[in-house]
Amino acid sequence: MNVKTIASAAFAATMLASVVAKADVEFKPLEQDPESLVFGIISTESTSNLKAQWQPLIDDMSEALDMEVEAFFAPDYAGIIEGMRFGKVHVGWFGNKSAMEAVDRAGGEIFVQTSKSDGSNGYYSHIITQADNDKLNSLEDLLKCDGSLNFGIGDPNSTSGFLVPSYYVFAQNGADPKECFKTVRNANHETNLMATANAQVDAAANNSEQLARTQMNKPEVTEKVKVIWTSPLIPSDPMVYRKDMSRELKSRIKAFFLGYGRFGDVEGAKEVLANNSDGMGLFMESSNAQLYPIRQLALFKDKLKIQNTEELSDEEKAERVTEIDKKLAELDILVSYQ
Repeated sequence: MNVKTIASAAFAATMLASVVAKADVEFKPLEQDPESLVFGIISTESTSNLKAQWQPLIDDMSEALDMEVEAFFAPDYAGIIEGMRFGKVHVGWFGNKSAMEAVDRAGGEIFVQTSKSDGSNGYYSHIITQADNDKLNSLEDLLKCDGSLNFGIGDPNSTSGFLVPSYYVFAQNGADPKECFKTVRNANHETNLMATANAQVDAAANNSEQLARTQMNKPEVTEKVKVIWTSPLIPSDPMVYRKDMSRELKSRIKAFFLGYGRFGDVEGAKEVLANNSDGMGLFMESSNAQLYPIRQLALFKDKLKIQNTEELSDEEKAERVTEIDKKLAELDILVSYQ
């Protein structure tokens, strides 16, 4: 690494430190490497489905590392984040929004990201409704905001289920879900999809991965829904580990993921990946830098919320917006270093 690269990396790290908000609580440091690893899995759908998808990879990971690797499930995303913060989860699969929380508040560090079997490295957030619902065909129909519709949104730490629609669907259109709809309920992707298919809600946030997975396993469900909005491309899901584990252990974990499907039993690994989610491809190297656009989204949403609130004076609004604009400018610089 040359001097210019080192200087650029140091500058980027300093800039990022000023962008990231100080955590409300300190994460509990690990006193030493764990004797066995706990692999956290965010609750995008039922535990039984997630276990069937991830257990084969976890078993292969355990064999490759020659140490026990145990799966950990929680009823919501926060459970995995808090598990990592208190040293109960050492490595795991996250979405970008939950990974941002793990990095900022739980001592996490992104080291690889998932990809699709076709080599693509992203997915999309959707708004769905019933296929036979002739009254909902666009965002304009959804955002009539007359209090007549029941809406399903994702877990607050979900990227595609919450952060992305919160910004692109609601914030950019000056709509508050709580004021717009009759009811708003939080649930995981699978639950929101089933609730929409069964007309328990009029519309819901979802994503392309869940729709593809359900199309593969339960096509009769996806036939009951239609997509009325699609987001810009979202970066593929990151894998996060505790940054205070030893360099040696982190290197072994990272080597396992980057080698999975490339070395050893290539066909067996690719079959495991193909049966995970909607057809997962090889893992790709990544870092905390993949969160830059997610941080921008979160800041943009906060900025619009401040500008639209009536509780703050014009002076207070200007002060807070100026601080957010400063952080956004710093993120623009960070993006230019990628």
